[in-house]
Amino acid sequence: MSRSWKRPVFAALAAAIFAAGAWAKEEAVNALTDAEKAEGWKLLFDGKSASSWRGFKSDKLPDGWTIEGGALARTGKGGDIVTVDEFESFELKIDWKIAEGGNSGIFFHVSEDEGTVWKTGIEMQVLDDAKHHDGQSPLTSAGSCYALYPPAKKVVRPVGEWNEARLVVKGPKVEHWLNGEKIVEYEIDSEDWKKRVAESKFKAMPKFATNKKGHLALQDHGDRVEFRNIKVRTLP
Repeated sequence: MSRSWKRPVFAALAAAIFAAGAWAKEEAVNALTDAEKAEGWKLLFDGKSASSWRGFKSDKLPDGWTIEGGALARTGKGGDIVTVDEFESFELKIDWKIAEGGNSGIFFHVSEDEGTVWKTGIEMQVLDDAKHHDGQSPLTSAGSCYALYPPAKKVVRPVGEWNEARLVVKGPKVEHWLNGEKIVEYEIDSEDWKKRVAESKFKAMPKFATNKKGHLALQDHGDRVEFRNIKVRTLP
């Protein structure tokens, strides 16, 4: 075969391999791989049912949260939502996509003995850094432990693209991952933690971050946000 023939053949083969890989990745959305099943992962959203979720202080999912295109989306006023189950030490994987100028959050160790999820739960910020004013400060930018720990680097993707988040909570030690990068690390109740809380708005919230176990929560901050590939596994 001449070189002139080889080039288009190789190009076509590469394109086919790329397309097959993209198709396979899309097929895996909202599903567990065999490896994840073996590792004890559990789906919290399968793209069709939101049965693992309910409204904060409610027994049903608010009307403002809907399922669209395989995503759990905040499409209208509905309030925050929480998992039916509670988690202590765990690992969470979750993809998110925010609207332009939008704000939301992923919370853990939430209880329902206060009026809002952020008075007890700790937040991993979900944000359009480019258009929302919170993006001007690293402490409140995408991926941060909201108002306490900034991300070590900015890895958030532009509006319209999916971001792949991961939370690892093992006892008091917590890691925030975004798009394959570990960007935040802290230890709840450490001296550094206590100092930061004392210098933040959370100092006026006596129950903030005191739960060792609690619900996961997704925030309704008034903006459209979508979540998918929500998976969790319990850690020893």
